[in-house]
Amino acid sequence: MSRSKRSQSLLQFGLFCGIVLFINILANVFYAHFDLTEEKRFTLTQPTRELLRGLKDQVYVQILLEGEFPAGFKRLQTATREMLDDFRSESGFVDYQFDDPALGSLEDVNARRKALAEQGIAPVNLRVADQGETTQKLIYPVAIFRFGSRQVVVKLLENESGNLSPDEVINNSVSLLEYKFANAIKKILSPARPVILFTKGHGELDDLQLADFDQTLRAFYDTDRILLDSVVQIKPEDCALMVIAKPRSSFSEKDKFKIDQYIMQGGRILWLIDRMNADLDSMRVTGRFVPIDYPLNIEDMLFKYGVRIQPDLILDLECTKIRLVVGQVGNSPQFDLFPWYFHLAVRPTGTHPVVKNLDRVDLRFCSSIDTIRTKTPVKKTPLLTSSQYSRLQFSPVDLNFEVLKYQPDPAKFNKGFQNVGVLLEGTFPSNYENRVSEEMMSGMKQLGMDFKPSSVPTRMLVISDGDVAANFVRNRAEKQWFPLGFNQNDNTTYANKDLLINAVEYLIDPDGVIEARSKEVKLRLLDNVRARDEKTLWQVLNIATPLLLLGLFAWVFNWRRKRRYAR
Repeated sequence: MSRSKRSQSLLQFGLFCGIVLFINILANVFYAHFDLTEEKRFTLTQPTRELLRGLKDQVYVQILLEGEFPAGFKRLQTATREMLDDFRSESGFVDYQFDDPALGSLEDVNARRKALAEQGIAPVNLRVADQGETTQKLIYPVAIFRFGSRQVVVKLLENESGNLSPDEVINNSVSLLEYKFANAIKKILSPARPVILFTKGHGELDDLQLADFDQTLRAFYDTDRILLDSVVQIKPEDCALMVIAKPRSSFSEKDKFKIDQYIMQGGRILWLIDRMNADLDSMRVTGRFVPIDYPLNIEDMLFKYGVRIQPDLILDLECTKIRLVVGQVGNSPQFDLFPWYFHLAVRPTGTHPVVKNLDRVDLRFCSSIDTIRTKTPVKKTPLLTSSQYSRLQFSPVDLNFEVLKYQPDPAKFNKGFQNVGVLLEGTFPSNYENRVSEEMMSGMKQLGMDFKPSSVPTRMLVISDGDVAANFVRNRAEKQWFPLGFNQNDNTTYANKDLLINAVEYLIDPDGVIEARSKEVKLRLLDNVRARDEKTLWQVLNIATPLLLLGLFAWVFNWRRKRRYAR
C-alpha cells in the first residue's frame, strides 16, 4: 500500500511538472495578452500586423539602450522591449537584443563610439542626479534594424522641446515606437524604390538648398529633377510623387496641362509655394522691402483643386528670432536677437498621421490659405495653422525693422488661426475641363494619350512656404549646408524634415504603416496636490488594509479548522 501511494504521488508530481513545462513551451511559442486600455496602446494596427505576417526571413534588431537609467528612460526601455515582443508575437522572424555601448574598457568604448559616429549615430547627453550630485552620461537611444547587408537606424527618443516636459517627450516617444519600427522594417524589405521628381525650370530651390531633404529621401526613394518642357507626359507609375518647391517664375500652359493630367491619372503632388516675394536678406541691405506677388500662373489650378493662397503675409506672436546689429565695439559689430513676427514657429496640432506628435515647424513669410468648394468631392484637412495670436498684412506690404522698436500689442494680433498647410484628398476636377480644343484632342490621340476631365482618387498637400524644404547653405563653393530645419539664429533644429518625410510617406502610401502614427498614448500624471493632501490617508490604507485582510483570513481559517475537527 505504501509503495503504491508513493508511486502514485511520484506519478502525479511528474505529470504536474510535465504540464507546467508544456504550458511554458506554449507560452514561449504563442504570445498573447488582453488590451484593456482606453486607447488600445498595446494593440498593433492592421497594416503593421500584415507587414509582420509577410516576413519570410530574419530581421535583427539591436537596441543600444541597456543599463541603469532614470525612471523616464527606464519606461522608454521597457516600452521598446514590449513593442518588440508584440512584433515577435506576429512573426517569429523578428529577433532583438539590448546592448550597452558603455561596457568594456575605455579603448573599447571609444572605438565603439567612433564606429557609431561613422554610421551617423550621435549620443544624447543625459544628466543624472543622485544624492545631491549630478553626473553626465552619454547614451544612445537608438535601434538598428538589419536585414542582410542593409540596415536602418531608428531614433527612439523624440526631440526635446522647450514647450514639453520630459514626461511628455518620453510619452510622445513611446507612442511613436510602433510606427518607427514598422516603417523601418517596411523600408528595409522594400524591393522597389518609388521615384520622387522635383520640378525645375521655374526658379525652384536649387540642389544645394534641397540637399538635406534630397539626401534623406535617397535612403529609400529614387529622386531626380524633371524639366516639364522636356517630357510629353508624366505617368504615376513613373513618378510616385512630384515636388514643386518654391517656384518663382511663371508656369506655361503646357507645363500646367502636364501637371493637371498627371493628377487626373492619380499622381500625387507636394506643393511648396511662396505667394509673396519677401526676402529678409534684401531687407538687411536697405532696411525696408516691398514684396510683390510671384507671377506663378498656377492660381487657377489650385483654385480648381480646392485652395487659394492669399496675397498676404501672416504675423504671429509665436515666432522665431532674427539676429540684428545693435552696436559697434571697435571693429566688431554687436548682435542681438529679436522676435521676427513674419517667421512663424508653427506647432502642429491634431491627430492626422502627418503631424501627430510633431514638434514646431519653422516657416518664413508664409501666406494664409483659404479652402474652396469644388465640383467633385475633395476632403480638405488643415495640417498647419498659425497660433491664435496672428494678424494679416495684405499686399502691398512695406516690410521694415521699425516694428521691432515697440512692444507688440496683443489686441492687434486677433485674426486667430490661419491655415498655412492643407491636405487635399479625393477626386479632383481638371483645370482644363471644357477648355481642350478638337485639334489638341486629336494630337493627344496620336500620341496615345486620353484627356481626363476628373481624377481617380488621389492626394496633394499645399504649404504656403517654399523655404520649409530649404536647408541653409553655409558654403556654396565647398557644398556645405546645415541640417534641414536648423535655425542658425537661435541654434534650434525645428521639425521641418520630419514634417516633409511624413508628408511624402502619407502621399505615397496613406494606408501603410503611417497609420500607426495616429495612435495616442495618454499621459496620466499623478495629481500632486491631491496626493500631498491625502498622503496620510493612503499611507494608512496601504499599510493597514493588507494586515486586516491577513488577520481576517487567519480567523476564518482557524474557525473552519476548529469546526471541522470538532465534529
